[in-house]
Amino acid sequence: MNEHPDAIEVAGDTYKILLENDKVRVSEMRMPAGDSMEMHSHPTTIVYVMDDMENEWTMPDGSTKEIEQKAGDVMYSEPFSHAVENTGDNETHLLVIELKKMD
Repeated sequence: MNEHPDAIEVAGDTYKILLENDKVRVSEMRMPAGDSMEMHSHPTTIVYVMDDMENEWTMPDGSTKEIEQKAGDVMYSEPFSHAVENTGDNETHLLVIELKKMD
């Protein structure tokens, strides 16, 4: 069980849920340049990058990762937690597909 809150709980105003059911949640995420999001968790996630972006992720252990992606890039991640800061000059704009755990 992850001890960090869900991304929607932390930054609901940053996400627009496009579809949600018992198997998947699809949302559009927009974070203006300079904004940040506190520590939160994601389940298994696929992200489609809508516009070029530069972010800094802070992991639960305090380490950081610089994330630079181009429009059209796709990322896949197993469940993880992080905090995010938009360090670029433009809005971070993503299509986020989160797979829900199925019993």
